Amino acid sequence: MNYKDYMKKELIPAFGCTEPIALAYAAAKASEILEEKPEKIKSKLSGNIIKNAHSVKVPGTDGRKGIEISLVSGALYGDASKELQVLENMDKSKLSEADELIKDGIVEMELMPNVSNLYIEVEAIKGDNSAIVILEKDHTNIVKILKNNEVIFEKKEENTDDGNVEFSFEKIYDFAKNEDYSDIKYLLDDQINYNIAIANEGIENSWGSNIGSIILKTSKDDFVEKMVAYASAGSDARMSGCEKPVVINSGSGNQGITVSVPIIIYAREKNFSDDELYRALIFANLLGLYLKQGIGKLSAYCGVVSASSAAVAGIAFLEKEEKSIIKETLSNSLAGNSGLICDGAKPSCAMKIASSLRNAFLAYDQAKFKESFEAGDGIVMNSLEETMESVGRIARYGMKSTDEVILNEMLGNKEYIKEFEK
Repeated sequence: MNYKDYMKKELIPAFGCTEPIALAYAAAKASEILEEKPEKIKSKLSGNIIKNAHSVKVPGTDGRKGIEISLVSGALYGDASKELQVLENMDKSKLSEADELIKDGIVEMELMPNVSNLYIEVEAIKGDNSAIVILEKDHTNIVKILKNNEVIFEKKEENTDDGNVEFSFEKIYDFAKNEDYSDIKYLLDDQINYNIAIANEGIENSWGSNIGSIILKTSKDDFVEKMVAYASAGSDARMSGCEKPVVINSGSGNQGITVSVPIIIYAREKNFSDDELYRALIFANLLGLYLKQGIGKLSAYCGVVSASSAAVAGIAFLEKEEKSIIKETLSNSLAGNSGLICDGAKPSCAMKIASSLRNAFLAYDQAKFKESFEAGDGIVMNSLEETMESVGRIARYGMKSTDEVILNEMLGNKEYIKEFEK
């Protein structure tokens, strides 16, 4: 798969936080296969899906949040053909019915151990008939469908892995500098229009904890703080059920907002050309995807750290900085902020975006003043590629037990806590 195809696959619009929306999509697809509305919805989910869908508000549901409303809304009122926009234009008059069904126990949920971090299995049941849909590794990647326990679709393993994309800093840099992007321009136009729109919504109205608005009110016209504020505000709105789509990056709306909004604001304020803006967005988006390929789409490592690092590297690219400055910006940022935990999707994501972006801008200044961290300073390695690989291993493997503890703390699992304390 080449870079353009990968961007077409990854930079897609999503209506709401991608984990609850993926649940709604799987449930809608199961209901579609069943060919009738289910009377029971059973789900088996990975810990990271539970963590990220646990506390976030679901768009189209008037502020309701969590796994149950995601599954019921998808199964009964969603349109599976819209994939990550499955709940767009949902009939809100049905919400009281959904509440009653949830209260009556229509949903059963089970934690599925020893599966990939992104795993969703939804079974829709009506009488003697059933349909099962399994998603894995990607928010719309259906790997198996069963109807009445008979497999009617199964994707081969090699088709579920995007590891054949050959990422490197040099290849991404050259691609962003020189490639004809006319056939993917629509992706970037959507990202510009959608992601700035939700950022403006987060600033102009009250959403979540209003982190973006607070930053803007107290920033004293600081330009960096303006970029931080608008990116945070987009998350404020998205995590609180705003009914505006976002073009995602690495399966995440927050990462899509973080990697793009600062660059868009910077380019417009500084009067860069449209071509320069498009190329900077290509560069930053691909860097974000590259970083997350090693980390994994879901983990205990907060994804906005990598997205912020990529965004500010994109601004350095926009400013035509030397490659060494851009590389050091990335390395400094990853060294300084890696370790920020992901405790699911919810309003505090906006504050993590603010923290990560501020750190990334400091990392950029650090590189320009020739004060960058050196190899041997903690996780900083001899090259940027090695540092990125190290971050990926720490996130994917080193933070696995951290992920388990976070999930059990969020769910208040007292038995697990007692076992942990022995």
